[in-house]
Amino acid sequence: MTVETQPNPGLTAAEVEQRIRAGQVNTQPPRSGRSTWDIVRANVFTRINFLLMVLFVLVMTTGQIQNALFGFLIIINSAIGMVQELRAKKTLDNLAVVGEGKPRVRRDGVVTEVIRDDIVLDDLIEIGPGDQIVVDGDVIEASYLEVDESLLTGESDPMEKNPGDQVMSGSFVVAGVGTFRATRVGSDSYAAQLTAEASKFSLVKSELQQGINKILRLITWLLIPVGIATIWVQWNQHEEWQEKVLATAGALVPMVPEGLVLLTALAFAVGVVRLARENVLVQELPAIEGLARVDVVCADKTGTLTENGMKFGELEPVDDTTADRLRAVVAQLAAADPRPNASIQALAAEMPLSGPAWSVTGLAPFTSAKKWSGVSFDGEGDWVIGAPDVLAGGSDAAARAEEIGASGRRVLLLGRSEVPVDDPAAPGKVTPVALLVLEQKVRPEARDTLAYFADQDVTVKVISGDNAVSVGAVTRSLGVDGDQVMDARKLPTDETAFADEVAGHNVFGRVTPQQKRQMVSALQSRGHTVAMTGDGVNDVLAIKDSDLGVAMGTGAAATRSVAQLVLLDDSFATLPHVVAEGRRVIGNIERVANFFLTKTLYSVAFALLVAAWRLPFPFVPIHISVVGWFTIGIPASILALAPNAARARTGFLQRVMRFGIPAAIVISVTTFISYLLILPLSDGRVTNQVSTALLVTLLCGGAWVMITISRPYEWWKILMIVGCIGATIAVFLVPLELNVGTLHLQLQEVFYIDTGNPAMMSTGFLLGGIAIVLVEVVWWVAGHVTHGERRRLWSSGK
Repeated sequence: MTVETQPNPGLTAAEVEQRIRAGQVNTQPPRSGRSTWDIVRANVFTRINFLLMVLFVLVMTTGQIQNALFGFLIIINSAIGMVQELRAKKTLDNLAVVGEGKPRVRRDGVVTEVIRDDIVLDDLIEIGPGDQIVVDGDVIEASYLEVDESLLTGESDPMEKNPGDQVMSGSFVVAGVGTFRATRVGSDSYAAQLTAEASKFSLVKSELQQGINKILRLITWLLIPVGIATIWVQWNQHEEWQEKVLATAGALVPMVPEGLVLLTALAFAVGVVRLARENVLVQELPAIEGLARVDVVCADKTGTLTENGMKFGELEPVDDTTADRLRAVVAQLAAADPRPNASIQALAAEMPLSGPAWSVTGLAPFTSAKKWSGVSFDGEGDWVIGAPDVLAGGSDAAARAEEIGASGRRVLLLGRSEVPVDDPAAPGKVTPVALLVLEQKVRPEARDTLAYFADQDVTVKVISGDNAVSVGAVTRSLGVDGDQVMDARKLPTDETAFADEVAGHNVFGRVTPQQKRQMVSALQSRGHTVAMTGDGVNDVLAIKDSDLGVAMGTGAAATRSVAQLVLLDDSFATLPHVVAEGRRVIGNIERVANFFLTKTLYSVAFALLVAAWRLPFPFVPIHISVVGWFTIGIPASILALAPNAARARTGFLQRVMRFGIPAAIVISVTTFISYLLILPLSDGRVTNQVSTALLVTLLCGGAWVMITISRPYEWWKILMIVGCIGATIAVFLVPLELNVGTLHLQLQEVFYIDTGNPAMMSTGFLLGGIAIVLVEVVWWVAGHVTHGERRRLWSSGK
């Protein structure tokens, strides 16, 4: 039904300006979800920075600037974090503007596309199939308008909308056309909440972030009592207050995991920027984690494996209707469709309207669920066009269509209906009149992309609404087994049997939107991490339910709005880059977590042992800086951004704890035993010689943690390890003189290094060797490599 033969012209320019001045504009939250101030605050005003700054100020009061170098690290860390996150925010915001749908607004009788933020209260917004409803409103014009509200209400059936009905932002149009008046905009509409969720630049709930949060909570609970005990013991030592301050800072500084949060955020931010270079819009950061875990990709055929546009192939009559009459009917059908899909557009391009349009008495818009559309004309009959096996299953025409479809081409049936097309009984009995053949071009990059997924043990399942035989022909041409094609209409209704069939087949035809959603759910129920790619409104529900939704940039606005990733250049070949980037980010964050968890825990454990024995703490902050630079900070920063192709596995926290806790115990205990053995050699006093020997033990254990975490080795990792160890040796041995004002200091004096006592150094190296052996045992026992990997590593000498 169509109303308002004289369309409402919409707001005037003056009325729009008036609403803008009144603030009645559809102002939305930042597309990235974080303002510049949010990013600055998150990187500067943190509890970790506050604690380190207090210690920095205290150390500066002692006049020993070299021991305050850790404070300058706060500035560097914060600056790096802010720059990278601001860069990612800018990239994300710019891409979001490109990727989002532009509503069609009617003003002064003229329809124009505007960005979502330019909509004002009472604007008239025209909508059609695939359009997302971006603000709340009331329908004023409707022509067979159907809106899917399942994302809001859970109701799976589309809702018919007539003038006076309400539409809510977050829903989308599946059929028909209409116009609605915006009644709630900006923060008053549901769209504000939806946008904040859909394009958020923040580390929302994920296994990775939950694991890191648990690590930080554990460290916080350990740091408080150990810190208090350390302060109490150190301030009761018989030393000058300067030595007490330095000892306390030397104990507390390494307990703070200052780099863990920084490098995690940095890895995500760099991931966003790298994906942006591939024209990929990341709408939710946890999508990067999902990329690393995907083991099944569900791909729609049209628009993913084949290009969106189609080309008319041939018209094959199946009765005695003349070709001219058939072309005229097709042209009239296309002209009567207010928002034609790609198939109708291809037919209209070949068979344009040559005379006056026929009078329309009824219209049935195309939907993916019913797979046909139709128009009833006054005096010209009731015509339908759609899937041959749906409209005339079992007929000779359907059999012929199946034969043609075996070559991979799309076939539509044109037929006469015995009832008006808008009758509830439609299409009723259909008399086939002609077959319309459309050519589909396979994307040239599709074969290589599918081969990549096969090589990476990622299963690809092609699910399409097209004829199963045609889908199988296309997939066979791309190297996917198309012999076991499943017609989705034959899938069982029982959930278990349905899941079995989905698991057992890789190519499906005649899939309804609801079945796509069920397939995603069935695969997830079998423990798979599922990515769903698509471009049409029929893919929205499946994309929303998948672990990783991927939409094409030219796809329906509704599809883009619910996807976590949008391929702005529509290139299926981008997906391997996307998956590789996800694996790099997540795999490297796990490496980084191993570094900082181990460092923090061995610092806490060693401080606890020193406090329990009521001994003076043997290290000053500059010693901790040496350990932090060359066994943690530099290698962790390099590994955080390095290539990593391994698929992410569940159990992140357990794996990190399984290695980090025992490795920390090994390093702290061996260093403390070394302390107990060496301290009597200096008559119970902590001298630079004592600290240096203990530093050797600590560095040996810390360096071996770096070496194990860096496996498997590559040339650049070996170069990194050699460089870090070489720099550490230089601090101990290179006779470099530094001139600081009037002071002339050897490098070793700056770092409080004194290697002059052979007995102490021998003890330090002996315990350091024991720490190396035990850390290696921990790495093997902790299960970081499989039995096969162990044999490979041993055989290669690594």
